[in-house]
Order: sequence, then structure tokens, then C-alpha cells
Amino acid sequence: MSSNQAALAAPPSAMKTVYPLLFAISFVHLVNDSIQSVVPALFPILKDSLSLSFAQIGLISLMINLTAALLQPVIGILSDSHPKPMLLPIGMLFTLGGVAALSYANQFWVVMAAVMLIGIGSAVFHPASARVSYLASGAKKGTGQSIFQFGGNIGQSLAPIMTAVLFVHTGQKGVVWFALVVTIGILIQFNVAKWYGKQLALVPARGTARAAKPVSQMNVTTGKVIFAITILMVLVFSKNVYIAAISSYYSFYAISHFGLSLTGAQIVLFVFLAANVIGLLLGGMLADKFSRRSLIWFSILGTAPFALLLPYANLTFSIILIFFAGLILASAFSVILVYANELLPGRVGLVSGVFFGMAFGLAGIGSAILGHLADSMGIEFVIRCTSYLPLLGMLTILLPSDRKGSARR
Repeated sequence: MSSNQAALAAPPSAMKTVYPLLFAISFVHLVNDSIQSVVPALFPILKDSLSLSFAQIGLISLMINLTAALLQPVIGILSDSHPKPMLLPIGMLFTLGGVAALSYANQFWVVMAAVMLIGIGSAVFHPASARVSYLASGAKKGTGQSIFQFGGNIGQSLAPIMTAVLFVHTGQKGVVWFALVVTIGILIQFNVAKWYGKQLALVPARGTARAAKPVSQMNVTTGKVIFAITILMVLVFSKNVYIAAISSYYSFYAISHFGLSLTGAQIVLFVFLAANVIGLLLGGMLADKFSRRSLIWFSILGTAPFALLLPYANLTFSIILIFFAGLILASAFSVILVYANELLPGRVGLVSGVFFGMAFGLAGIGSAILGHLADSMGIEFVIRCTSYLPLLGMLTILLPSDRKGSARR
């Protein structure tokens, strides 16, 4: 076992929770995911200005998400074996280049290149920053993960508001203002990298006393670990494809089905994304006190009633349903990551890279497929079909119990 893995596998009591660092990383997560969310937020504007089809919109979403999906597991593995603190600000430099290109893109291929750069920046950010947040969380892994994710979900929820307030008036050139925010993120990441480097320098002193390989506290066989990780991936699939459907296409559905303006449709979408922020924070906090498996069960399957009713509700009830669907569904991801880290202790970068990468990849592939379906079958068909995805939450019953293995505080 490498020395940095030993530090990550150390008993939770070995470190205190470093809240200032967690909030710093959370802010940069907000910046990173705000930039990513700008892309789908611009879809209605890009569709008109560049005369794009729904299929092309799906391909743009596929490019940004698939780039992140393919790179993140690789970077996660490298972060576990050879951590490089300076990757943190370097990743944001790619994002800065993507922002500049996207703001002035006047052709479909330029948009694709711009979102690819943003995807690379995100691929570097998530595994490296997840390791830092894991170290800074100390004993409170669920709380630390929720703070880290909190910033990201706030960033995602800001996208429709930015469209309604900014992009409706400035068009895609308004994206250039985000260059200033990304620059602030680069400076923060530089300072976080220095803290991370100091922690890595202390690892040998912590790790030499115990060179034992970290073992899952759930006392499950390797086969059961593989099976459980597979189930978690299916659950992430159901969660992220559903979120992709709402994030990328519900605005079009609200405009055509309810006759809303672009601004009105973006406000409805904001309700869903704002609920994601609240649900994520609650899920992470509850993960430190209750069974992870029970919370995963609740957050995925509990979304189903609201999702199934959404395509058949009027505007008022749709807003209520979309809020509770976002609230419950968002609580899953932090818990899934903490649960997966308990199954694979000492592999924080790998777990984060795989699950973040898969989340982006599935969202991108799902958006591309849904775009083709929207062109051929209509937006209402897409919203109805995806409403059944949360039913996959029933697979949670197959996960091994974590009640005995997880410390509850």
C-alpha cells in the first residue's frame, strides 16, 4: 500500500474536520459545475442562433460529459498512486480556455471543442478535489462529502437563473464573464494545492506504523464488493439519466406543454435544481447517522411517485412534484460515494473518478439518446419514458447491510 493510501485509510479519529478547506473546495466545485451547467442552460439560445437540432444538442451534452467520463477514472487512479497537488489549478486552466471559446463560438464544431475543454477541466477537478475533501473531512465523511457536493449542486442550480437573467439578454457572449470567476477558482485551487502538498508530506509519518492493507468494514467478500459496486452503478445510471432528462429537456417540455416563456421555463427548472442542493446537503448529513443503504433506498426509489406523476400534472402540481423529485433524488449521490468508499477503502481517487466519470458519461449518453428520441417521438414522450427510471431503486435491496460496519455518530 502506498503511503498516501495509508493516510486515506487511517482511522477517522486521526484527523479533525477542516471546515475552511472544505468550504474552499466547495466554492471551486460551485464554479466548476456552474460552468458545466452553462452549457445546457445555453441550449435554447444555441438552438436558435446556430439552427441546431435536438440531436446536435444531445451531441454537445455527450461531448462534455463523455470527455469527463473517460478521463476521470484514469485521473482518479493516478491520484491514488501518484497524487499531484498542482493538478488542482491546472484543471481550472482548461476550464478557462473552454469558457473563452464557448463565448465566441459561431459554429457547431467550435462549440464541441469548447465543451471538450470544459469537460477536461472537470475531469481533473473531481478526483483530485475529492481526495482533498476526504482528507479534510476527518471523522465526518458524510458531512464532508455533502459540503463538497453542496457547492457543485448550487452551481448547477444557478444555470437556469443565469439563462433567465443574463443569457436571454446577452446571448452566448455573456459566458465570457465567467472567466473572472474561473480565475478566482484557479487562485483558490493553488492555495488548496499547497495545503494538500503539506498533508502528503506528513503521510509517511502516519503510514509507516501501519502498513496493513485497508479492509472493508462491512466484512464482505471480493465478489460481493464487485456485485455491490455494479448495483451502485445502476442506481447512478437511473439518477443521472433522469436528471439529464429534466436538466436538458424539461425547459422545452414546459414551453410546448404549458406555453411558458423561456424565462418562465428556466424558473421551473431552477426549482428542480434548487431542490437538488437542499437534498444533497441533507443526504450527506444523514449518512453520518443512519444506514447508508437505507438512505440510498429512500433517495432513489422514493423519487418514483413524484417522477411518475410529473408528466400528467398541471403546471402548479408540476412545480410541487419536480421540487420533491429533485429533493429526494439528490440525497443519493453523497451517500453512494461514502458507501462505495467503505466498500473500497483507501481508493478515494478511484471511487470518485469512476462514479463522477460515470455520472457525467451516463448523463451525456442519456442526453444524446433522448435528443434523438425528442426529434422522432417528441418531448412529451421523453419526459414520460424517463419517469420510470427511479423504479430501478428497488435494486438497493440487494446491497450488503452497513449497519454493523459503519460507525454512527
